[in-house]
Amino acid sequence: MTNVKVRQGDSIDKALRALKKKLDKEGIMKAAKAHRFYDKPSVKKRAKSKAALKYKIKKTR
Repeated sequence: MTNVKVRQGDSIDKALRALKKKLDKEGIMKAAKAHRFYDKPSVKKRAKSKAALKYKIKKTR
């Protein structure tokens, strides 16, 4: 579980920014967005191959 230590006198905004940064670094938000909707296996496979092709093109340049 992710937790952020907040010191006495720190603002709520600063604590929220730190929490968001930590969640983004751990990949929790990305995983939550990925599980928001169900994707059929064929759609996942197509997206994975498209990403691999994009990565391959980027590496050859």
